[in-house]
Formats: sequence, C-alpha cells, structure tokens
Amino acid sequence: MGAATTRLQIVEAADRLFYERGFEATSFADIAAVVGLSRGNFYYHFKTKDEILDGVIAQRLSKTKAMLDAWEAGAEAPGERIRSFIHMLIMNQTKIMAFGCPVGTLCNELAKLDHTAKDEATKLFTLFRNWLSRQFAALGRETDADALAMHILMRSQGVAALATAFRDEAFVRREVDDMCLWLAVQRPNLSDHPESVSIQNY
Repeated sequence: MGAATTRLQIVEAADRLFYERGFEATSFADIAAVVGLSRGNFYYHFKTKDEILDGVIAQRLSKTKAMLDAWEAGAEAPGERIRSFIHMLIMNQTKIMAFGCPVGTLCNELAKLDHTAKDEATKLFTLFRNWLSRQFAALGRETDADALAMHILMRSQGVAALATAFRDEAFVRREVDDMCLWLAVQRPNLSDHPESVSIQNY
C-alpha cells in the first residue's frame, strides 16, 4: 500500500470518527485501530491530530466543491440547483438524526475549543453560502442574494439540529417541503403577489 493511499485512509477514517464521536473525543489510537496501523506507522504519516484535522477539512472542502459543481452541471435552472441543496436533508437524514450536520457539528466544536482550525472549517459554510448566493442571483434576486443564501443555510441548520434532537423523519420531510414552497415564490416576478413569502416570515 502506497503512502498516499494510507494517508487517504487515515483522513477518511478520521473524518468519520470526528463526525460520529467529535474531534476532541477521538484519539490517535481510535483512528489507527480503524485503519489497522501500528502507532509507529501511524506517526510516519501524521505527527499530530491537528495535522489530521487539516487533512479532514481539506478533503471536505474538495468534496463539497465537487458536489456543488455537479449540481451546477446537472441542472440548468437555478431553482432546481437550490432544491438539490435543500434535499440534502432528506438524502442524509439518517446520519443527521444520529450525529447532526457534519459541517455544523465540526464548526461548533472547533469554535467552542477556540481551535486554530475553526476559521478553516468555516470555509465549508462559506462555500455553500457563496454558491447559494450565485444561484439566487441567477434566479433574479441579485440585490438580496446573499441574505437569501444565509436564510436557507440558517433554516437547514435549524432543521438538522432539531432532527438530531427529536429523531423525527416526518418533521424533516415537512420542513424540506416547506423550504421548497418558500423557494418557489422567490422569483422577482412573484414578489408583488399576495402569496409571495418574504424571508422575514421565517
């Protein structure tokens, strides 16, 4: 097994354990056991847990960008692309109900620890924020695109937090449906209609 392959296995194992157990609660030994490495071989690839964390965040950023690029390539309409983001709550609801949002849990833990990597982890949210903002601008909402992006991020994080607390699949599906209804009335040509919903209503 090559060094690059082993490093990737360590990062992937750490990513799962950091998500399921938390960064602070996961030890070198935990990660080494999953990968099946001796402590000496493990230290050859990573000297500290912070180095592994850097690798985990870098991999998450890369995978998130690839996912967003795929959504953009796969749907011509910006509204459909935004719905792909909303439906992540359904696609990942089993894991979310068990462990929370992978981005939110990591950012919250690192912020509480005042960890030096907290700003780097926040770039995951920034990726989503900037991508969503571009989609809302393409939808015709250039003037408030960032506010709408932050709104849908806020709602998705709220749903994820309550899904973890209550383990209620029906709640997640209702909220996803409601966010899709909200999205459907955000086009500028609907903004003067009585049925249009503003972000202040949520």
